[in-house]
Amino acid sequence: MKSVKNIQKITKAMKMVAASKLRAIQTRAENSRGLWQPFIALLGDTPSIDVKKNVIVTVSSDKGLCGGINSTSVRLSKGLLKLNSGPDKEPKYVVVGEKAKVQLIRDSRKHIHLTISELTKIPLNYTQVSVLADDIIKNVEFDALKIVFNKFHSVVSFIPTVSTVLSPEVVEREVESGSGKLGELDSYEIEGGSTRGETLQNLAEFQFSCVMFNAVLENACSEMGARMSAMDSSSRNAGEVLDRLTLTYNRTRQAAITTELTEIISGASALEG
Repeated sequence: MKSVKNIQKITKAMKMVAASKLRAIQTRAENSRGLWQPFIALLGDTPSIDVKKNVIVTVSSDKGLCGGINSTSVRLSKGLLKLNSGPDKEPKYVVVGEKAKVQLIRDSRKHIHLTISELTKIPLNYTQVSVLADDIIKNVEFDALKIVFNKFHSVVSFIPTVSTVLSPEVVEREVESGSGKLGELDSYEIEGGSTRGETLQNLAEFQFSCVMFNAVLENACSEMGARMSAMDSSSRNAGEVLDRLTLTYNRTRQAAITTELTEIISGASALEG
């Protein structure tokens, strides 16, 4: 009973900490959506585009006790890997967070190209994430980056989401082919001293850093919401276990007292007889 009470205190404290962190990060996550949404109008969002080098960036948490958000991201990432596998395809993983790394390394070790952990040890900001995005672009060859994360909807609800960032070469190819898969990019004129290729390169890097910033914040929000929900359920379960243990304890104690009284009465009756 004492152990269950201690566990209940810990789960209640973890719920309060998660609630405090969620309030602090939720507004930032909602504001960050305005960074990448214009890119959808400009370049579209094409998760089903057929390219050779697909890089699946799986965003997860470094800590557990937050429900099934990490398992959801891993399942979605594995599904994307299967869809984009083939004799002429080279799919790879870039894993952000320890929990996805632990799950994916079991059966997909050969596909993991880069792992990143302990990202949330310091407060998240755009500069930090843009440096991370730049490192990924420099170290991984890609035709399409598919960022897998959990989009925050409410404390008890999150939406598994895939955002796609195309390489400048693929964007140029799609524009020239006139496939209509992209957004309104070909309706704009590029002015200035930079070439179209340089502009697309800068645009792809900026798009990826914006999408990654939003993905990390959205996933952190989902993590805190899921942890709140999980710790609330754990606290209620601990209370139910404590009630059952208390009932069992009281029944056992009452039975022992009744047995002792019976023995005393029987002994007294024997002496009187």
